[in-house]
Amino acid sequence: MDSNSPTLSRRTLLQLLAAGVAGSSLLPRLAAAGTVMSNARRIDHIGLQLYTVRNAMSKDLEGTIAAIAAAGVTEIEPFTYYNKPAEWWRDQMKQHGLKAPSAHIGLPKTDAEWEPQFTMAKAIGQEWVVVPSFGAEYRGDGGYKKLADRLNSSGELAKKFGLKMGYHNHNAEFAPQGDTNGFEILLANTDPKLVDFELDLYWAVKAGMEPLKIIAAHPKRITLCHVKDATAAPAIAMADVGAGTIDFKTIIAAGRKVGLKHWFIERDDAPDGGVPSVVASAAAMKKL
Repeated sequence: MDSNSPTLSRRTLLQLLAAGVAGSSLLPRLAAAGTVMSNARRIDHIGLQLYTVRNAMSKDLEGTIAAIAAAGVTEIEPFTYYNKPAEWWRDQMKQHGLKAPSAHIGLPKTDAEWEPQFTMAKAIGQEWVVVPSFGAEYRGDGGYKKLADRLNSSGELAKKFGLKMGYHNHNAEFAPQGDTNGFEILLANTDPKLVDFELDLYWAVKAGMEPLKIIAAHPKRITLCHVKDATAAPAIAMADVGAGTIDFKTIIAAGRKVGLKHWFIERDDAPDGGVPSVVASAAAMKKL
């Protein structure tokens, strides 16, 4: 073992055992995942959308954070702050060598409700606040244009806090809207200075789209992405990175040339609390 490779500390092992995420079969995989971090890696950071490990985090926040860091995750994207203050998050990130460039925050009813969210995001050190989906009020005729207007107005407020808005897609955004689709309407009607996009690669593939073409057609607009694999058609089910059909190596390499900066592992239906899925996906990411 390289003396410079990170290993699991005794404290971390105890945290994992207490959290119930370091069983006899998982622990060796975690330890192995933490030993191949530096020279062999072709990408310099690995992110995780924490929704993947929500079940583990509901039992033990600190133990789960220790587990994902041990697996090789270096960036996190919260979807909730678990009623913890910014100081708590900064302490956890410092302890485990993590950063949080973005978070998923639901679009509030009015822009006046953004201030506490932006304040928290800035205090944690985020650059983006990402809207993860759209509500019923933005469905129907003219809905995507209305949503684009709302993202722009939210982006104006975010700018005052030194932040930028982001938008994360599912598959519904790719349904036809005349001769275009909802995703393209959002891109065309949002201000590039205020709003970026987080392309969920799985949902794009699920909708029959080609992520490489989307990224190439919109340079510097897609700065973040979600990385979860897709099984072959017709099922196109969610899978751990490396267990499906998506060519993440090519997509991320091409994306980096046109503004892609962060990529977050995610699996909505991860079994066993989510940590084993993170271990498998992170190991695959290290080979990209």
